[in-house]
Amino acid sequence: MRVVGLFGRFCLKRGLPRLPRQHFNRPPWPRQLLKGTPRRAPVIGGVLMATLAPAAFLKLAEENDGHDKTAEMQMLEASREEVRKTVSPDAQGLSKLCQTIWIYFYCYVYDPIATGIRFVHLAVIFIPVVATVPAIWLGRKVQDRDGARSGTLWWYRFLVKAMERAGPAFIKLGQWAASRTDIFPPEMCNIMSSLHSNAPAHSLHQTKRIIRNAFNGLPFEDIFEEFQEEPLGVGAIAQVYKAKLKPSLAATNETELGIEPPTLGEKVRKNVDVLVKSSPQRVPSSYVAIKVQHPRVEQMIHRDLRIMSFFAHMINIIPTMHWLSFPDEVQQFGEMMKLQLDLRIEAANLVIFRQKFNSRTTAWFPYPYLEYTTREVLVEEFAQGIPLATFLDIGGVYINTILPMKALMHSCTCCS
Repeated sequence: MRVVGLFGRFCLKRGLPRLPRQHFNRPPWPRQLLKGTPRRAPVIGGVLMATLAPAAFLKLAEENDGHDKTAEMQMLEASREEVRKTVSPDAQGLSKLCQTIWIYFYCYVYDPIATGIRFVHLAVIFIPVVATVPAIWLGRKVQDRDGARSGTLWWYRFLVKAMERAGPAFIKLGQWAASRTDIFPPEMCNIMSSLHSNAPAHSLHQTKRIIRNAFNGLPFEDIFEEFQEEPLGVGAIAQVYKAKLKPSLAATNETELGIEPPTLGEKVRKNVDVLVKSSPQRVPSSYVAIKVQHPRVEQMIHRDLRIMSFFAHMINIIPTMHWLSFPDEVQQFGEMMKLQLDLRIEAANLVIFRQKFNSRTTAWFPYPYLEYTTREVLVEEFAQGIPLATFLDIGGVYINTILPMKALMHSCTCCS
């Protein structure tokens, strides 16, 4: 009976239907989180996207107002409140009845059925993975692969392919597992690390549609002078493109970039720092990186998290498994995933970093275009850089080969 109750709790949401609260049309962010940001001259079509107020978010971060939750979690709650399906307070008569029926149908009929179908889909993907577990004991041991058997390596690759097909939540789960060499075998982590770069991409047509919506329906050719159709990278939740904004849309000076003129003392300190440190080279601000969320990724992740939570509670019923706290782990994983589903939160974090490191000459964070950023699109100044993995690979070669040689030469010199 407990299992049945858990299924009702997580797949049917509520045991008994209740009428939703009477709210529907609300601003994208609560009024205390909104602030008029300086805008440039109006452009064709007008860009009237709601923006996340950096100053208000900074105030939440610095003055928590007695809240136990972090400012980021408060922003997440505001984001979730925005998309919660409720009845418009202005609706009356037939309109109110239709909205109520639609919300009732979606919450208690459509969404539970969609979650059940998603569960069947995941079962079709992962049952073969579970059935082929005995393969890990087959095959020869591969010496240069940490002694893992060939059957084990095949099963790891099979598991990774299943996670790719399962969607963003499981890709993120695999990415997390790839970083936990303290828990999982090294070869498993090594193979799962491919999930960082091999996530499936959505089509260019869908990308253009989502970007046009972010720019309030402005024609695509009126937004960009250049647009690279091949994504720079594809992640579990979004993919990134490089483009060049039209001059009328791009920030062209330090005032628009949100940089206050430095004082005399700051100029002197900066000049001294530059003498001993190399300042990063700025690229033209009209070149931007555009992060576009995959279509329907939010609904899929929420259903996957509901299924994960259901099974975590089922496992938690077993007395010997209770100490692992799987429900708490799923909750923490879910919060991390949900924070990435609203790209305005990421834009706000960029603003915070820019303000915190404004006086540093060796650290620079790209400028986010808040007026063009929505839940599904993040537009930020393009920044040249070296991938961390490449840097670590080069550093590893230096540490493992060059440093020992220098140490040996130094010791030989001392001995002579």
